[in-house]
Amino acid sequence: MSPIELAIFISRTEAICAEMGALLQRAAFSPNIKDRLDFSCALFDAKGGLFAQAAHIPVHLGSMAYAMSSIVDGVEWQTGDMLVVNDPFLGGTHLPDVTMIAPLFIEDELIAFVANRAHHANIGASAPGSMPLSKRIEEEGMMIPPTIFMRGGEILQSEFEQFTQFSGADTGGDFAAQISSNQAGLLRLGDIVRQMGACSFIAAVEAVNLYGARLAAVSLGEIPAGEYVFSDLMDDNGFGLRDIEIAVTIRVGERICVDFAGTSSQVEGNINCPLSVAAAAVFYVFRCLMPDTTPNCAGTFSQIEILAPQGCLVNASRPAATAAGNVETSMRIVDVVLGALAKPLPDRIPAASQGTMNNLAMGSHESNTPWDYYETMGGGMGASRLIDGLTGVQSHMTNTLNTPIESLESHYPVRVLEYAIRSGSGGQGAFNGGAGITRELLFLEPAQVTMLTERRSRGPWGLEGGASGLPGQQLLDGKVLPAKFTTQVESGQRLRIETPGGGGFGSK
Repeated sequence: MSPIELAIFISRTEAICAEMGALLQRAAFSPNIKDRLDFSCALFDAKGGLFAQAAHIPVHLGSMAYAMSSIVDGVEWQTGDMLVVNDPFLGGTHLPDVTMIAPLFIEDELIAFVANRAHHANIGASAPGSMPLSKRIEEEGMMIPPTIFMRGGEILQSEFEQFTQFSGADTGGDFAAQISSNQAGLLRLGDIVRQMGACSFIAAVEAVNLYGARLAAVSLGEIPAGEYVFSDLMDDNGFGLRDIEIAVTIRVGERICVDFAGTSSQVEGNINCPLSVAAAAVFYVFRCLMPDTTPNCAGTFSQIEILAPQGCLVNASRPAATAAGNVETSMRIVDVVLGALAKPLPDRIPAASQGTMNNLAMGSHESNTPWDYYETMGGGMGASRLIDGLTGVQSHMTNTLNTPIESLESHYPVRVLEYAIRSGSGGQGAFNGGAGITRELLFLEPAQVTMLTERRSRGPWGLEGGASGLPGQQLLDGKVLPAKFTTQVESGQRLRIETPGGGGFGSK
């Protein structure tokens, strides 16, 4: 395959993923998917190896890339099948992220898989928004093992009704949108395979992986050989345990070994994460060191080995709760890997970004019109040797959008009183960290509110003499709340959220 043919093939397959995402967004019912874009789409070969993805959510795609082969292995696939899974210990992230996988058969030969993953605001947890302050995974909602729910292109109604039992139209509509997204992916990918022929297609996928491995080898080869160590602390587990350590040692030689030995054991609370999530964070950091044109495929990450003791915070075992591990711990893993790499690559690594997704889940299951809402909020990015950090944006393991005020107020009994830049929250330096945001909500009806946040005890660190960004905080009617809490609010109460600023770079 010539370089031009390879480039065209990569562009065509990535375009399929982008089209799957566009269809999913437009067909979805919930603001979480259609407005915030909390979903991802990707293509995999017949053995579950990633060979194409769109620029969606790193924590979704990296975890799928790490674990897809184990998900699809052992299933007796048939034409027209579709499988659903959300088990974090089988390649998922946390229970609200539901993955759908469909096989592509050409003349009875299994050729590839299409997959999407989307976040559902109600997956059956007792707390509205299905992001509870939990101790065990059973408290976080319905866990779906790998389950075939379509056979021969027909929905198995009993399974489908089980998955959509919690919040009616939104959940059912979002599942239907995921089905349609995969069906569109199968149609487009099938066209490419038929045009090329199955053998040529398989050879092209192999060429993509070899190309990705070559580009990765060049980029990773620029990291000086050696052993680099860094650690950072999670604020708390939500139940009184504070300063929970994530430690990493990166050994650079012919391969890259990222070793989390020394990391705290899994905890009571939901900041634990499965190894697939830790892998997603590691892959993301090293992918950022590679050229933009590097394909996101299995070959690109084949030279990176990840080690973590079984039962530690970043390789948790059942029945550990994981709701915040996907969103909060993944961000801290990025920080520690970047912190370690700042030693051999001081000119290329930025200061710490906000280090949290500022998770807000709220709603009511008691009102005449039950509702569930979930969103993550942007903050400050860390500065680098070349530029100030960006202000008020999502960073690292998520690139979802904010929920527009108009959408929030039209769907839910909430009014937005303030949505602004949190001036002065970025760390100062030769280049300043980006500022966080302030968002204040007025509740028009009683509701239950849960927040799962980090960087409330200490701000994101600066580099090369740059100052740390300001920690975040949340206040209910002016009273400061913990980093992780759940509470009942009444009509007329105000919740104010101030997100962290990014760290500064260099001395003033």
